[in-house]
Amino acid sequence: MASVFTTVKQLVEENSQEQFLDAAKLLLKFADNVINNPTEPKYRKIRLGNPTVESKLLPVVGALECLFEMGFVEDGEFLTLPPNTSLEIIRQIRKDLNEYVETMGKVNGEQASQTPTPPVTIRAPPQAPATTGAPSQTPSTTRAPSQVPATTRMPPNPLQDKSQQEINQMERRFFSKIQNSLVHVLMYEDPTLQKKARAIIPVETLKKEAHRKLEEIKKAEKAAVTSIDFRDLMLLELLAWFKNSFFSWVDAPKCDNCGGETQSVGMAEPTPDEIRWQANRVENYKCNRCQRFVRFPRYNHPEKLLETRCGRCGEWANCFTLCCRAVGFEARYVLDWTDHVWTEVYSEIQKRWLHCDPCENVCDKPLLYEAGWGKKLTYVLAFSKDEVQDVSWRYSAKQAEMLGRRNECRESWLVQVVHRLWKAKEPSNSPDRNEEMKRRLLIELVEFMTPKSSDGQNLSGRTTGSLAWRMARGEIGSSQAPTSAEPFVFKLTEEERRSKVFHVKYSCAKDEYIRVSKNSEVIKPFSSCVNKQQNVFRKEERDWKMAYLARTEGSSSAEISWKFDFSDF
Repeated sequence: MASVFTTVKQLVEENSQEQFLDAAKLLLKFADNVINNPTEPKYRKIRLGNPTVESKLLPVVGALECLFEMGFVEDGEFLTLPPNTSLEIIRQIRKDLNEYVETMGKVNGEQASQTPTPPVTIRAPPQAPATTGAPSQTPSTTRAPSQVPATTRMPPNPLQDKSQQEINQMERRFFSKIQNSLVHVLMYEDPTLQKKARAIIPVETLKKEAHRKLEEIKKAEKAAVTSIDFRDLMLLELLAWFKNSFFSWVDAPKCDNCGGETQSVGMAEPTPDEIRWQANRVENYKCNRCQRFVRFPRYNHPEKLLETRCGRCGEWANCFTLCCRAVGFEARYVLDWTDHVWTEVYSEIQKRWLHCDPCENVCDKPLLYEAGWGKKLTYVLAFSKDEVQDVSWRYSAKQAEMLGRRNECRESWLVQVVHRLWKAKEPSNSPDRNEEMKRRLLIELVEFMTPKSSDGQNLSGRTTGSLAWRMARGEIGSSQAPTSAEPFVFKLTEEERRSKVFHVKYSCAKDEYIRVSKNSEVIKPFSSCVNKQQNVFRKEERDWKMAYLARTEGSSSAEISWKFDFSDF
């Protein structure tokens, strides 16, 4: 047989013959539909919630990978085949699948004429990412959902040199960490605490700005109404407010006596009041100027953080997650075992969880840590009142490498623990809520399995986000941005002609024009009054408190012009 796609080989080698044949027949049907009807949209969409897909494809190792190899991409509740996908790859995968199906049919025919076929031995699949609260009813229809891409060689078992006693001890510590986080996130549900947070957050101001930006985006892209909504923009406003106006980063605290710089001199014993606010660790500093000792309690109670409004990533994510819950977002507290913390917020219109890092004022850039910071991730778990999920696979494009570093528990153990904790939460929810959670989980698992990549610049593992959503996050340059039907031209008003004065100025910091000679009219944003632009965008450096017009990164040239009609001057 000629060279075969690795995904097809995985499908054949890592499943029972019955599982393979059932999945292969369905995959052949999908391939035939597209090949025979290449311009028919209905054959280019596969609904993940389809019962046949759920039972015949999702539990089978390599099945979804075959669809990804064909060119299908994750699209919310569907897998969609983009219009420009080459049919040649689909034909080749179809050929490979068909040859295996025919070969098995011949072998089965020969065996049937001789002796009964012995039971098929199912080869254990390579160690794969842990499932997160499997929604299926029985183990027979459950598999590790976020398989490492089939083209990636699996690493050796990182626990192979550990004794069973050592593994048990590590897993007890791991479970204790999970339990502590599950208890902690329940504080975000306290109505009194949420009310206190809402009293601090400028909710109406954030809403007003979110509505304004939504109208701008709708004018620029008509399809935005179906791909982004007010709540997504409200999240971005909350994130920016938290970073720029509310919380402060602390490396070493300033002296509370003279305001001088301090240096660490070790740790201090927490006081009863500090322990009350869950500051079990207190850092001790000494002022370089007045020699006074300064305490820096690492408070872990979100109510206290609403008062102190400072800290490092743990305090930032802790307080921000509370703020998200206070204004009605479904939010998860995300713990990275390599020492970072952030938040995930569920987008109703995009039907997926959005990565939110309040320390960076970054939204929906899950590969930031691996591709941008160079972190060697291991375990990344998300916690809420409803669930605990292993979301490591969202944050890594190098899943095989990450698996090789996951040496604190057995993958099978983590699957079972997460599933058991998921099931334990179900009785406290309504049947409708449980169905919604399972539907979300299904979509999330497919996202985990979707191959990821980073261009090293935008640091985003998702290239299928809508234009509106990317516009809202300021992630498109002018070359990608939709342009208005007519280039803008400044024309004189009657008053400007009479007074022979035309005065307009632009503030990059506020991203607004002020037409002084027209009753100080305010126009936003900068692109609204531009006649022509190419490879230019407005960049904000929030940490440096700077904003400026810049050339799009990677472009060799840029151009921007404004046009004025003074013919009647």
